[in-house]
Amino acid sequence: MTELYFVRHAHADYSEDEFRRPLSLKGIKGVERVTSLFNDQRIDAVYSSPYKRAIQTVQGIAKYHDVPIQTVDALKERQLANGAMENFREALQRVWQEPSFAWTGGESNQQAMTRAVQSLQSIILSHPHDNIVIGTHGNIMVLMMQSFDTQYDYAFWQKLTMPDVYRLSFHELTLLEVERVWQDY
Repeated sequence: MTELYFVRHAHADYSEDEFRRPLSLKGIKGVERVTSLFNDQRIDAVYSSPYKRAIQTVQGIAKYHDVPIQTVDALKERQLANGAMENFREALQRVWQEPSFAWTGGESNQQAMTRAVQSLQSIILSHPHDNIVIGTHGNIMVLMMQSFDTQYDYAFWQKLTMPDVYRLSFHELTLLEVERVWQDY
């Protein structure tokens, strides 16, 4: 069995530079709690989106367990559109309602899911019987989860926190169980 932990990044300061956007002070405090969740567990590998906020969120876990962070470009957040959208929530809701629809310069849900799931499956198959942490983002995380179980959708995405942590148990590529392990305080 492979135990995969999706760690959605902690709160980040807004910036149009998605790649270098750092965690906020609030986010840095959240990272301490995220790291402590994994102190009593065996962690065999840590992967992350290449975005700074995702890497920062899992750095403490990697350091504590003395494993490198392996960045995977395909795990980056979905590109919604070129530039900022006037009404982000409405724009996002549309791509969830119409999985093949994409805004100009953006990815559809189908495109983003295909990109990320191919890498996710490779990671899972490379780590049978391992405990893996993946530093990720809300949209792409839910799309990856949805590829295994359609109950993970826009409404589920809306309930996520920053940070958030979900454990997914796999036998090969079969999803057996999902559990939220993050507790808001």
